[in-house]
Amino acid sequence: MHDDRRLTEVRLDRFLRERIVPAVYPRRIPLALSSWDAPDEPVPVLEALRQQFTPLEHGAPWGKPWSTKWLRLQGEVPDSWGSTADTAVEILVDLGFGGDLPGFQCEGIAWRPDGTVIKAISPRNQYVPLKLLGSGMSVDFYVEAAANPDLSQGWTFAATPDGDKATSGEEPRYRLGSIVIAELNQTVWELHQDIWTLSGLMHELPMELPRRHEILRALERMLDVLDPDDVPGTAAAGRAALAEVLARPAYASAHQLVATGHAHIDSAWLWPVRETIRKCARTFANVVALMDDDPGFVFSCSSAQQLAWMKEYYPELFGRIKEKVKTGQFVPVGGMWVEADSNMPGGEAMARQFLEGKSFFLAEFGVECREAWLPDTFGYSAALPQIVKAAGSRWFLTQKISWNQVNRMPHHTFHWEGIDGTRLFTHFPPVDTYSSEISGRELAHAERNYRDHGRGTMSLLPFGYGDGGGGPTREMLAAARRTADLEGSPRVRLGSAADFFTRAEEEYPNLPVWVGEMYLELHRGTYTSQANTKRGNRRSEHLLREAELWCATAAVRVGAPYPAAELKRLWRLVLLQQFHDILPGSAIAWVHRDAERNYAAVARQLEAIIAEAAAALLGEGDRQFLLNAAPHPRFGVPALAAAEPVNSSVPVHSGAVQGGGFVLDNGLIRATLNADGLLVSLQDHRSGREAIAPGGFGNLLELHRDTPNEWDAWDLDAFYRRNVSALVQARSVTLERDGDAAVVVVERFAGGSPVTQRIRLAPGAPSLEISTAVDWQERQKLLKLGFAFDVRADRSAAETQFGHVFRPTHVNTSWEAAKFEICAHRWIHVAEPGYGVAVSNAASYGHDVTRNVRDLDGGTTTTVRVSLLRAPQFPDPNTDRGQHELTVTVRPGASIADAVEEGYRTNLAPRAVKGNHGVEPLFSVSNPALVIEAVKLAEDGSGDVVVRLYESLGERSAGVVSVNFEAADVWSVDLLERPVEAPGVRYTGVSPALTLRPFQLLTLRFSR
Repeated sequence: MHDDRRLTEVRLDRFLRERIVPAVYPRRIPLALSSWDAPDEPVPVLEALRQQFTPLEHGAPWGKPWSTKWLRLQGEVPDSWGSTADTAVEILVDLGFGGDLPGFQCEGIAWRPDGTVIKAISPRNQYVPLKLLGSGMSVDFYVEAAANPDLSQGWTFAATPDGDKATSGEEPRYRLGSIVIAELNQTVWELHQDIWTLSGLMHELPMELPRRHEILRALERMLDVLDPDDVPGTAAAGRAALAEVLARPAYASAHQLVATGHAHIDSAWLWPVRETIRKCARTFANVVALMDDDPGFVFSCSSAQQLAWMKEYYPELFGRIKEKVKTGQFVPVGGMWVEADSNMPGGEAMARQFLEGKSFFLAEFGVECREAWLPDTFGYSAALPQIVKAAGSRWFLTQKISWNQVNRMPHHTFHWEGIDGTRLFTHFPPVDTYSSEISGRELAHAERNYRDHGRGTMSLLPFGYGDGGGGPTREMLAAARRTADLEGSPRVRLGSAADFFTRAEEEYPNLPVWVGEMYLELHRGTYTSQANTKRGNRRSEHLLREAELWCATAAVRVGAPYPAAELKRLWRLVLLQQFHDILPGSAIAWVHRDAERNYAAVARQLEAIIAEAAAALLGEGDRQFLLNAAPHPRFGVPALAAAEPVNSSVPVHSGAVQGGGFVLDNGLIRATLNADGLLVSLQDHRSGREAIAPGGFGNLLELHRDTPNEWDAWDLDAFYRRNVSALVQARSVTLERDGDAAVVVVERFAGGSPVTQRIRLAPGAPSLEISTAVDWQERQKLLKLGFAFDVRADRSAAETQFGHVFRPTHVNTSWEAAKFEICAHRWIHVAEPGYGVAVSNAASYGHDVTRNVRDLDGGTTTTVRVSLLRAPQFPDPNTDRGQHELTVTVRPGASIADAVEEGYRTNLAPRAVKGNHGVEPLFSVSNPALVIEAVKLAEDGSGDVVVRLYESLGERSAGVVSVNFEAADVWSVDLLERPVEAPGVRYTGVSPALTLRPFQLLTLRFSR
């Protein structure tokens, strides 16, 4: 037979475009328009409806960036419209959409005159059914239209001023399109869905498969029976021509897909938080409207924060959501406050993501999520399995690792083993997206891509427009129905994530295991971009620790009121900033300015809370006390206590050295800097060993060209290393005294940016502190601070949540080579047997560790570098421009235990406070390997005291938690403070004896 396949396919495409699509709405009449422009920020609906609306022409330009225009749409439906069984009346609203990219341009939401939400309007969801207006054959409703600029710009990653209202201009960006009453022909619409599903499937089938040609000929017969001049009148015959190929059942071995509706709405990204709130309302309004029409539709909604916004700003819509939760259609998932970054939040913050998220879902809906849901986060900390399990969850979902540049994950369904040995049932949807349209291409990819065939038979399919919102559409639901049992396609079944995980666990008991972090081989620059946001996060986490500790201590010791509501509010604000496009620094300028303002407000309020608690604890007096919130003693003050400091340190000696430079010595360590302020020697007196490699330097600033191929704020591409300037020349190097400390001040330039470093050695300090102040004015540059150590380290240890993770320093395989930039929290440590060095930081996360064998002596140089600042152009063209101060310490002769202590020392300085008497700690631990991370009062308001601690050294550690107040009982609890059995805990009265496995996390609750 002659091959006319391509001819038929082209015929189909044109007939669909020119005949069928227009026939879906064969009759249309325009509506009368009037409008009102909100003067600045969005206003509540009832305020808008009180305004004076003025007539507006069709096709009028509108919408300076980030503005809001309210439209009133009025008209009468012709009597004969919608009078047959296969027709309905809808209002079509085109706000001037450019292309069909949902969520990244203008969008709107329809309101009834009584101020209740109808549904959203977006490029692929422009209709409003007349039946939802509740006004008979009259049309009278409002559209709140948001003029959000398209910052995606076709993903060219070009610099744009549109990410900030102050720079985005005044010119209208949009022009109204068609706004009409239209009659929907349901049969033509259904025919369109038949064609879309069959054509999509056909194009994915192999050419040699008969099924492909059967579909093609059925589509050809459909075209032959349709009258191009009367598509509505012949659409039923067209559908009949396709009925046989649509009815063919799927292969017995077809892959099974559990399709769950979803809308991955970024809580901020190329839009500010205030716009996210409206995006959520638009999306959820669409979702509940679809649920009314399709009782089988199930929608998975993550992020408690987004539903909390609905409760606050859209209470009527929130009430409708609660009803759908009861029916099992609207399903909260994930159990986190937001879909957070998982690399950079501290351990306690990550625990609070689950505490706050799951508590909200339980309180508002009576639902407990059993899955963690992070489809778009930029890599996954090896500490997550334990945290997820400690929150009472059992499953984990993501798909972001499919973005890896180099290596492909070997499994889609597996056990993920964390740093402590906890295993978590994990699934990567092989469709490789969280925003499926249920297209033939996506379904075929999911089946072909699934790496566990022969052992598992099913995967999850999240569908619905995401990122900027929109969610599922009726077209997607039509595709799901058609592919439920269709030859050549995987079987698609609507359901929830819990449906999938429960069935997958049952059918696949002997899972393969992935051990350790799931490192994303992409977006490595997010450990560094937007330094002020990262500094705010780190500072807020430690202030919250202090506030809870001292408030709990004051409640127990002196009966002071515990500010639970205020602490919860501040925690939630900080947790919001940990969203995976805010903390990583990959959002527009507006978002990061908001984050900086939020962090400043958090700091002010927490400082006031801490001061009030300290005053209650210490009483009035003029004696000087130190409040030590760290889990280790400081200056003679016990951990978690307040006492007068003990100063027994040796004075710091300093002086010039021959040839220029200075030496600093405090009896514990000795540091020598040359005439250019580079660290040429660093020794600890205990070992007498030199930490700096022969011919190498510490305190070496290096400036790299930083021009990634795409995703500017996100990516750091490996070729950045090939263009570097070592900043070895100083403008000046001087010696100062800072009280009892000695300070070498070094001034130099990084490109055109002045840099001042203060290299400080304090009495009794086991580490050298380097503070780098920069007036950063670079563009597309990366600034790193490096230390070349004389250590043969085959791996580095980097702090993560409740422990640390080891990574090889070699690049034997592509997996190691891909980790050329890594994340560490407060410290990173490199060592050989018997000797190590720790580098801590106060606000940095990006690091790299490399090694080289020296020709001169055969020794090994291990170089640790901290990434200080970047200057990407997109999406914020002024990323990090301005003043910064970044602190790093170097501790020679350090063990892992020393590194842990150094991390707290750098980030949690004791507070000097005047008062009358000291304060005994509520708890003390006999073994410093067992680190107390949080002390607080219980969430339920009972007054019980909760303490969270972890094994910090990666070894089996034993110790006793001593209680220094009257306690009635003690028991182990999960992160939601519910009783659980915990291994390694032996109760002897109210001071439990612990034997914890490496990195084990434990939460104890003490009743008073």
